[in-house]
Amino acid sequence: MTGAGRIEIYVDADACPVKDEVYRVAGRNGLKVYVVTNSFMAVPRDPLIERVAVPAGPDAADDWIAERAARGAVVVTADIPLADRCVKAGADVISPKGKIFDEGTIGMAVATRNLMTDLRSAGETTGGPAPFSARDRSDFLQALNLVVVRLKRDGFTA
Repeated sequence: MTGAGRIEIYVDADACPVKDEVYRVAGRNGLKVYVVTNSFMAVPRDPLIERVAVPAGPDAADDWIAERAARGAVVVTADIPLADRCVKAGADVISPKGKIFDEGTIGMAVATRNLMTDLRSAGETTGGPAPFSARDRSDFLQALNLVVVRLKRDGFTA
């Protein structure tokens, strides 16, 4: 849970392509970043960036992040079930492609994910997500900056 009105960023890091962008925005704003992973991952030597190593397991990183998700937390994840848990806890959630999940959008994202899972389990070939692009990176930066500015305007601090 975020400390007394502070903005904190939680990164579901194992497959996250925008960690460097998170570090830049956090550095510019003096925000604490938790890089949550179940494998070794190098992070910049910066007192505001903390690597959190969780035990191996399918939901260990998700559970660690979800337990801390609250108003003032920004969660970066492509994991729809984790995004759903964090939105319900009041956190701001952004996908690495810049999609902001909130109460109005998470339901459709969960339904689409479940539908695709059902189709794949029935033997349908659904293809995968589009490759990560420079536009996705730009969209992510824009979304993260927007969320940070809004939280600051709402009284949260670094």
